[in-house]
Amino acid sequence: MPAPFRSGQEAPASHAHHPLKISADRRHLVRADGTPFFWLADTAWELFHRLDFAEATHYLERRAAQGFNVIQAVALAELDGLDTPNAHGHRPLLDHDPARPAALADGEPGDDYWRHVDRVIVHAARLGLTVALLPTWGDKWHKSFGIGPEVFTPANAEIYGEWIARRYRDKPIVWVLGGDRPPESETHLAIIRAMAAGLRRGHGGAQLMTFHPPGGRGSAEWFHNEDWLDFNLRQNGHAFTYPRYANTRADYEHTPVKPVIDGEPLYEDHPLDFKAPEHGHSVAADVRRALYWDLFAGACGHTYGHHSVWQFFAPGRDPKNHPLMPWTEALDRPGATQMIHGRRLLESRPMLERVPDDELLAPIASEPGSVVPGAGIYRFAATRDAAGRYAMIYAPVGRRFAVRLEKLAGPTLRAWWFDPRSGAASPALDGEFPNTGQRAFTPPTPGEALDWVLVIDQTSQGYGPPGAAPAP
Repeated sequence: MPAPFRSGQEAPASHAHHPLKISADRRHLVRADGTPFFWLADTAWELFHRLDFAEATHYLERRAAQGFNVIQAVALAELDGLDTPNAHGHRPLLDHDPARPAALADGEPGDDYWRHVDRVIVHAARLGLTVALLPTWGDKWHKSFGIGPEVFTPANAEIYGEWIARRYRDKPIVWVLGGDRPPESETHLAIIRAMAAGLRRGHGGAQLMTFHPPGGRGSAEWFHNEDWLDFNLRQNGHAFTYPRYANTRADYEHTPVKPVIDGEPLYEDHPLDFKAPEHGHSVAADVRRALYWDLFAGACGHTYGHHSVWQFFAPGRDPKNHPLMPWTEALDRPGATQMIHGRRLLESRPMLERVPDDELLAPIASEPGSVVPGAGIYRFAATRDAAGRYAMIYAPVGRRFAVRLEKLAGPTLRAWWFDPRSGAASPALDGEFPNTGQRAFTPPTPGEALDWVLVIDQTSQGYGPPGAAPAP
């Protein structure tokens, strides 16, 4: 079996805190020193397969500049990843055998598929990016939709898992099993468990592991109680109304407690519910709603995706499900540039004590109960500090709502409006106000389908404007 890759380089300073760990309360991801890690990922499933190194460098540097810190990519890619060579002309396996990676021996001259993966992962690390690495897309162990080929068995899954984990055990990696397929037989379950065992043996328990499920489902459905699953990953998928995203809260409530992240929400410029003729394509507002619905339901981070970027669509390539533009143009779509505002908002307040709490929202007596918290694309969501030091309410539309202030601590409070489109914050009221009863708020753009976040702080905490700087 080929020897593991050794770059001969020290880990970059930006990864001095790796590997990532689970927080003491089992709700969050933290660095080795215990400081919070907000997972802000992009889906780049075909990164290793379709891009040459110069293109991959451009992609990674753009996403790092936009505030992303995790890149989700697949080693054995979905789009004919075993037979169509990568951009440098190499294939990943010998004779479709996962136990025989097509990798040159350590020190042997030349290039191969895996040395390209090595270079991309090393460059990502230099930029401070963690790679959430899928060893394989799910069609390689679960042939469905006429896609495949199935090449994994429990025996070779364990061999391959150990090999790939040993190769990248000293890199900033989170392992993601699965790949958009459900385990539907005992053989499927055995393959996933064998691969997990091989991965753990290869990295020695030093790297986190999770599972990427199919649309509308979560890893907890099959693996929540298994020791190898460190945190739950959902694919709330390409629905554009609230009900699918409510499942994040359901995973948050599972016991034993584990962190939860939506690893594949609605992508920007994606056919809504895969039905473009009926619903059209998504826009930035749709992906912002998914971000705040997930975070305020208890997720410890979020994944963004663009429909052209995951497949790295370019003229001359077979388009999958109607991409609207080349991936190079899609890198700077509005939703991609707005994800950082959600990260900065949460980082500007103590993150590790945050809990979901829609009970902050109070009905207004003169209005029907269907107005708040609302439904569909107009569903409000709320979160707060467990000790009542701050609260945040996501308003997807400019509609008046009331807040139960008794859930906050301290005699006086201060309120802000945070703009999810620009990241700017402005006072919601003039100065401090007493912490008594309920108080109504109307977003700055009443009656418009423009989203806002109301942030209410306990005055004595002395927090700065939301999104301005990480909390101490």
